[in-house]
Amino acid sequence: MGAISLRKVVKRYGSGATANQVIHGVDAEVADGEFVVIVGPSGCGKSTLLRMVAGLEEISDGEISIAGRVVNRLEPAERNIAMVFQNYALYPHMTVFDNMAYGLRIAKVPVAEIRTRVDQAAKILELGAFLARKPRELSGGQRQRVAMGRAIVRKPAVFLFDEPLSNLDAKLRAQTRLEIQKLHGELRTTSLFVTHDQVEAMTLAERMVVMNAGRIEQIGTPDEVYHRPATTFVAGFIGSPPMNLVRGRASGAGFQAGGQLLPLAAPAPRDGELVVGVRPEHVELVDRPAAATWPLRVQAIEMLGAERLVYGVLGETLFTVRLDATMPHPKIGDVVGLRAEPGHLHWFDAASSARVEGPLAPTAAS
Repeated sequence: MGAISLRKVVKRYGSGATANQVIHGVDAEVADGEFVVIVGPSGCGKSTLLRMVAGLEEISDGEISIAGRVVNRLEPAERNIAMVFQNYALYPHMTVFDNMAYGLRIAKVPVAEIRTRVDQAAKILELGAFLARKPRELSGGQRQRVAMGRAIVRKPAVFLFDEPLSNLDAKLRAQTRLEIQKLHGELRTTSLFVTHDQVEAMTLAERMVVMNAGRIEQIGTPDEVYHRPATTFVAGFIGSPPMNLVRGRASGAGFQAGGQLLPLAAPAPRDGELVVGVRPEHVELVDRPAAATWPLRVQAIEMLGAERLVYGVLGETLFTVRLDATMPHPKIGDVVGLRAEPGHLHWFDAASSARVEGPLAPTAAS
């Protein structure tokens, strides 16, 4: 059993009036065997939170439990966790076998069992042919697999991954993501994975924890977070390119934004100051503006193989449209019309940034 529970977890540096609080009362639950990804921009506190779970950072307030046991005051070695770091942290003078076996030797595990565990992990990670090599003789992807192998042989209750793919190139990152998915499918060990890369988060997570400035903005499956973002931060952070967000004032079937009245096919959930969001792939582009469309002045076009991204200005807001590469596309300087189905519009409160629900709010199936 390796369930993780975080209850009102706080981290502050210093004390008194000069204390710098970086984690603000985080609550989260990770079920036994679940793969949860903590994602957010640099400096949001995700690695600090992971290090508190690992015991590498002290908790200022709150409670962390692993497998039903409160671990606030336990040393890392007593928490039955294994951590995979960004920089691999391999011993350069040791072979792959010795790197993977080192922790077991320190724990005085019998030699025969060490050999069995290392061989099993090497088979899972396809490292059998490299056990006699030193880290300098391996590629970056192979070194990262050795680091994962060292964690696997421990047979911990929880795996903790701290941005383990950041040092790999794009091709290796994609390959290693698949290996991590396969590994979790075989072992079903509770895993907490930290990254700033939303692609990693969307492809690896069973559930995501989206963090911003030391607080959790949303917890949900990748599908839930993408299709029903809880705040404008989540809407703008998750998705590549991100969701278009236009601030303005709704009144009936009209939306006043940047000095321009944008017609709505159906009224907003309420009148007043709101932010409307729409994904670039949920916008239809028409040749010329019409009464029921939003006018976009095209500023740039990117050709990305199977798709094109059209960038322009809507009122005073930068706006992106994703098109299939086979579709006709406008020229720079053209003014074109945009149309989005009411079911693809997301509405947020302009003051709180929180999602505003209404009868036309998109669903995950939209």
